[in-house]
Amino acid sequence: MTAQRGRDLLLKIGDGASPKNFSTVAGLRSTTLTFNATTIDITNADSTDMWRELLAAGVKSASLAGSGVFKDAASDMVLRSAFFNQTCANFQIVIPSFGTITGPFKLTQLHYEGPYDGEVKITLSLASAGALSFVAL
Repeated sequence: MTAQRGRDLLLKIGDGASPKNFSTVAGLRSTTLTFNATTIDITNADSTDMWRELLAAGVKSASLAGSGVFKDAASDMVLRSAFFNQTCANFQIVIPSFGTITGPFKLTQLHYEGPYDGEVKITLSLASAGALSFVAL
C-alpha cells in the first residue's frame, strides 16, 4: 500500500433522511480519529505469578477532532443544528484505502476563531454515542 493524502481522510455528516445521505464537512484541513478501549482488571490472588489479567470485555469508544476553514456550507448548518439541539447525528469517516466507519456521534465542541488578519477557522470534537460499523474498502 502506498502513502495516502491526508486530505482524503473525510468526515461526513448524515442528513437524517432514510436512506441516509452523507455530505462531506466542508473546509476541514486536518482530521484525527482515535479509537479507545477501556480495560477491566481481574487480577487476583490466583493470577499466575501475579501477572495482570484483563477481562475480554470493556468499553469501546471513538473520538474525532477536526479543524479547518469555515465555509458556511450546508454541512456547517447541520453541524450547528446538531450542537445547539444536542442531538447525536450519524457521521461517516472515510479512511482512504482502509475503510469507512459509520455511526452516531455527539458534537462535544464547536469552536469558531476569527483573527483580525486571517480567515475564520472552525474546530470541532466528536464523541461516539453508540455502536459503530466498519466496512473495508
